[in-house]
Amino acid sequence: MDYLLLTVGLILLIAGGELLVRGAATSAERLGMSPLLVGLTVVGFGTSTPELVTSVEASLLGSPGIAVGNIVGSNIANILLIAGIAALISPLSVSGHALARDGVVMLIAALGLVGLGLMMSQLDRAVGAVLVASLICYVWYAYIKERSSDHEGHTAAFDRGEAHELVVRTHSAAGGPGLPSVRRTITAVGVPLAIALGGLAIVILGGRLMVEGAIGLARNLGLSETLIGLTIVAVGTSLPELATCVIAALRRQSEIAIGNILGSNIYNVLGIGGATALLAPTVIPPEIVRFDLFVMLAASVALLFFARSGMRIGRTEGGVLVGSYALYIAASWPATTP
Repeated sequence: MDYLLLTVGLILLIAGGELLVRGAATSAERLGMSPLLVGLTVVGFGTSTPELVTSVEASLLGSPGIAVGNIVGSNIANILLIAGIAALISPLSVSGHALARDGVVMLIAALGLVGLGLMMSQLDRAVGAVLVASLICYVWYAYIKERSSDHEGHTAAFDRGEAHELVVRTHSAAGGPGLPSVRRTITAVGVPLAIALGGLAIVILGGRLMVEGAIGLARNLGLSETLIGLTIVAVGTSLPELATCVIAALRRQSEIAIGNILGSNIYNVLGIGGATALLAPTVIPPEIVRFDLFVMLAASVALLFFARSGMRIGRTEGGVLVGSYALYIAASWPATTP
């Protein structure tokens, strides 16, 4: 039953999140919002809904290991597993300007979370307000840069929206159902708005089922909730990022793949961490402070080092990243088992 709850919850999270993003984005464009702003805000925040709902639900149910583990574990998986797999498919070229700008923001966000863990060991509402405000400032900065005629390289926030649109186009070309896309307007706002609300309801239900399944699985297998949050839950909520990065790599659109990873990690710490702290303040489990936060920080530094060394992440580096994730799982499994 626990595996069933996890599986059904994950399916509902992904499906509901997609309905929410596409319905909300179409409604926003129909109401006159520019496609650029839609991509940076509605799509950027909307694609993080599965992670947000999962972390908030876990915090409300008194499971900080799943709530915080989902954030930290997702960032680790994004870099080591997803970037590694994408690089194995096709070497990833990196823009120096984007790396210096968005890579530094990602690194600062990771350092900030490590600092919070060491100094406070909790995510309270004051911290949440600072994190969310920081994300709003970043998105505003990205909007200004994207509107500028002399900007060099797209921001990670822009690439995050483009990555989702790439999946939409691929799905439509493969004969998928004709849900409204971000770039397409329709004659009324009511239908896409209803789709968005329905998607939100599905995501909330999926988050509850997934968290309950994760708690039950940890209890029945004698594992810590933190371990489940860092691994199974984190990888599950990161599957949309895996899909978009694989498609981008197959289409040789490497900057979108890298931008999506950088953007996702920025949104996870500032957006998911901030919103979770505001809605359901939680502690940061000691085992995450001792080990996993530093793995996240080391992975962030490694990604920037690999990319900076030759402005690309080749198959060798991709293999190192994936191998590092396997080592991390092997090290984490006994370390966090009660």
